[in-house]
Amino acid sequence: MTSAAKSIAAAIIAAGLFAGGGSVQAETKAVVELFTSQGCSSCPPADELLAKYADRDDVLALSLPVDYWDYLGWKDTLASPEHTQRQRAYADARGDMQVYTPQVVVNGTRHLVGSDRRSIDAAIDEAADSLSVPIIMTPGTDSTTVTIGPSDNPELKKGMIWLALYDEPVTVPIARGENTGRTIVYTNVVRKLRPIAMWMGEEMTVELPMSELVHAGVKRCAVILQTELDEGLPGPILGAATATIVGK
Repeated sequence: MTSAAKSIAAAIIAAGLFAGGGSVQAETKAVVELFTSQGCSSCPPADELLAKYADRDDVLALSLPVDYWDYLGWKDTLASPEHTQRQRAYADARGDMQVYTPQVVVNGTRHLVGSDRRSIDAAIDEAADSLSVPIIMTPGTDSTTVTIGPSDNPELKKGMIWLALYDEPVTVPIARGENTGRTIVYTNVVRKLRPIAMWMGEEMTVELPMSELVHAGVKRCAVILQTELDEGLPGPILGAATATIVGK
C-alpha cells in the first residue's frame, strides 16, 4: 500500500465512515457491474449471484437493468436507457461489440457471463491490485465529503468521478415474458449514475449535497473513479468507495 493509501485508510478509521457507528470500510478491490433484464430467462441465476457479491465487503456489486428487451412488448420496471448506453459504450471501448444479458463487467474492462461464478471470481482475483487510487466517503449532516487520493502512476492522470445511487434489494413479480410467474430479487439496483467531477491525478475532495442523496429515495451510494478513453468511452476503473446515506 502506498503512503497516500495508508494515510487515507487511517482517515477512514478516524472518520467512522458508515452511518450507524464508526465501522471501517474494507478496501474495495473490484467493481462488478451486472447488465440484466426481467425479460431474459438466463438472467435470474446471475441476479442471485450478484447478491452474493454484494455481501462481500471488498466488492462493489451493482445491478444495471437494460431496456433493449422491452421490444418484446412489455417494459422492464427497473430498466434504464442509460444502463443500455453504458453497456454498449463498454463494448465499443473493447472493440468486440459483445452486448448481451446477463453480462458482468469487472473493473470496467473484462466482460463475462453474469452467472459464471468461477470466471468472475478469477477476474476479481486477477484485478485485485488494479484499483490503485484510494477513495473515502465521509457522510455528514448536510453533505458527504468524497476524498480521492493522488495517482502514483504517471500514466494515470485523468479520470471521471461517477456517483451511483442504488437501492437495497427490490423484489419484482414477473407477469409477462420468459420469466412469467417468477418472483426475482434484484440487488443494488442503480437508480441514478452520473458524472460529478474530473480527476486530474492529484488528491482532491468533492462535496455531495445531502439533499440530492436523500431525494433520490435510496439508502446507498457509491463513488467510482474511471478513466476515459477516446471519444469519452469508459476505461478501467481506478477506485471506488461506498457509504450509507445518513438519515435514510
